[in-house]
Amino acid sequence: MAFFQNRSLSLVDMYIDTSEPTENVGEIQFSLEYNFNEMTLILRIMQAKELPAKDLSGTSDPYVRVMLLPDKKHKLETKIKRRTLHPKWHETFYFEEFPIQKLNSRVLHLHVFDYDRFSRDDSIGEVHIPLCQVDFSEKNNTFWKALRPLEKNKCGEILTSLCYQPSNSQLTLTIIKCRNLKAKDINGKSDPYVKIWLYFGEKRIEKKRSEVQFCTLNPEFNFTVTFEVPWERIRECQLNITCKDYDKLGRNEAIGKIILGKAGSGTSETKHWSDMITKPRQTVVHWHRLKPE
Repeated sequence: MAFFQNRSLSLVDMYIDTSEPTENVGEIQFSLEYNFNEMTLILRIMQAKELPAKDLSGTSDPYVRVMLLPDKKHKLETKIKRRTLHPKWHETFYFEEFPIQKLNSRVLHLHVFDYDRFSRDDSIGEVHIPLCQVDFSEKNNTFWKALRPLEKNKCGEILTSLCYQPSNSQLTLTIIKCRNLKAKDINGKSDPYVKIWLYFGEKRIEKKRSEVQFCTLNPEFNFTVTFEVPWERIRECQLNITCKDYDKLGRNEAIGKIILGKAGSGTSETKHWSDMITKPRQTVVHWHRLKPE
């Protein structure tokens, strides 16, 4: 169907996180259905499992807050389930007068909280579902999705591409762009640039550096570097990539870093490297979450 093929890539880029969760905070089950005649989205929140204990009793009092982003004003909530890590809600929510084109520009946000009578409710975990990725021509759209914890120390994300040419031993890395970088300056912005080190084992071999992108948290670099790496050494090398904030007067401060290699700084980084090796001469593109130094 046309609406399913016409996906909003900007929304997918904004909300889909392919990196590994920093910790296991449980899963949530829900279903989605669209009534084309009445232009109504039907969301059923069924249950969650293996939630972390937030209370001294070793349990939690979970409920789910529902939003259709980017609208953050209208929030819906399930009932609170007392003293359980495996809540069952079986509640249905209706979003009426939503043409399918409008629905494709929305992201379903499910946020599980632990209710606290005397203080602020604790966040347990969240999940984002770009509705342009759901095929509403299917009748049974039931999902189990892993919840992701809210990260207090978010550094931002970096989009990189890798390509290896065995014929001439050329390893090509492109730093395409970053998004949602951590602000390091008083004005709420940063002056980011990227520094890259090529390592063989623990030995530094070669350094490259991009130009500074001033006053932005979403810089576009399109910075390409090439290293000579013989095929027999490709598995022992790694690329240390650090995004830094340029400071004219003081010391340049690190925003975050990743390591691309056989032993990368996370699952997505290791997979990116593995995909490059198994697909020689092809450009492989991945988003990665920057880690604090």
